[in-house]
Amino acid sequence: MLCPVTLFDPPAPLAERLRPRTVAEVVGQTHLLGPGKPLTRLLASGRLGSLILWGPPGVGKTTLARLIAGEVGAHFIALSAVSAGVKDVREAVAEAERLRGRGQRTILFLDEIHRFNKAQQDALLPHVESGLLTLVGATTENPSFEVNPALRSRARTLVLEPLSHEDVRGLLERALSDPRGLPEVTAQPEALDLLARLAEGDARRALSTLEVAATLADPVTPEAVTEAFGRHLPAMDKNGEDFYNLISALHKSVRGSHVDASLYWLARMIEGGADTMYVARRIVRMAAEDIGLADPQALRLAVAARDTAEFLGSPEGDLALAQAVVYLALAPKSNSVYVAWKNALNAVREGENLPIPLHLRNAPTVLMRGQGYGKGYAYYFDDPEGSFAQNYLPDGTRLNLYEPTGEGWEARVAERWRKLREAHGEAEETPEARLNLYEPTGEGWEARVAERWRKLREAHGEAEETPEA
Repeated sequence: MLCPVTLFDPPAPLAERLRPRTVAEVVGQTHLLGPGKPLTRLLASGRLGSLILWGPPGVGKTTLARLIAGEVGAHFIALSAVSAGVKDVREAVAEAERLRGRGQRTILFLDEIHRFNKAQQDALLPHVESGLLTLVGATTENPSFEVNPALRSRARTLVLEPLSHEDVRGLLERALSDPRGLPEVTAQPEALDLLARLAEGDARRALSTLEVAATLADPVTPEAVTEAFGRHLPAMDKNGEDFYNLISALHKSVRGSHVDASLYWLARMIEGGADTMYVARRIVRMAAEDIGLADPQALRLAVAARDTAEFLGSPEGDLALAQAVVYLALAPKSNSVYVAWKNALNAVREGENLPIPLHLRNAPTVLMRGQGYGKGYAYYFDDPEGSFAQNYLPDGTRLNLYEPTGEGWEARVAERWRKLREAHGEAEETPEARLNLYEPTGEGWEARVAERWRKLREAHGEAEETPEA
């Protein structure tokens, strides 16, 4: 006689009840499991090696590992790196040795493998290399950063992708029809569409939300889905790859002058729980690196936004960061100082230490003045012509570190830069010092500024370009 289910013996969660029993039931991952695809070929060959399954939560990494073991007839040992240690690995090794004597192979599934430190990962190496254990590691983090190179070299990395909207929608419909699921529950099509969108490719999240929503309304409505789902927080691991991908997307959107994208990625970071001061520091860097002297006001605004965000805190201070991001995205762009500074650092690191001309040296003592320190220095405000005539680098030395662009404020001072170079006897530039990076088209706004661009090139002495440029 079957015992009734009680509060002390609750049924398994819906996602667990609907876990695929065969590879054919797996939803998504057709790039791995389709005809002729990598994992299909591996299973067909029977020569399965160690694998690292890399993908976001809820895409079937654990399920796939279990099915792989079943397909090849291997004993399956599951460990979680969150709670397991070297002792557990040793016990798994001992069990695998006993089973090998009976002719059975062992698959060790290590969930969250990135949680194992270097020593713990190294403990796996000899057993993976000898073939005693076939390791299947699962991780949501980039294995390039989180898995030891020695272990990576012994395992093939397979990338699992988030499920598509259609995949999740089909999975939800299966849950409402499968006897293991919720066959007595119905749902409005709009509710399933909303849930498939909110789940963002995470099957576990979709099924768990459906299970809760089914207790709130029958049929399940969009309102019930919204209530069951709770607040939608964008996915972001503060110490993981997604975090750095988001800040990269924000920086590149600002650099590319795309205001809407810049605001979107900023909102993703703030809503995802990023450290506001980290974001603010990166915005200050954008102002210095990508706007630079094309708009000197940008750096002041970015620093002011950082101070405001620190003073007000979130969410009030977030508006200052949004204002800065919009301003930086709209601002003209110049990385001339960024490039010039890299050139200066390379000149110092890779070249010899140039001697400081005597007339530029500090001369606080009689002895130093007797050595010629400071002798002949022309003070600009007393002798402007003499100031320009004197050398500021050793005789015969010429550096071409800074090249102004035609953007914003730099376009306005380009003529002064040219005259300063002439005054310093540096009017003729070597061909290597010329940059020909931008060529306006005849489309839209660029058609209106094309003539100005031509005049700016003439002002820079660049009216006639060589074919090589």
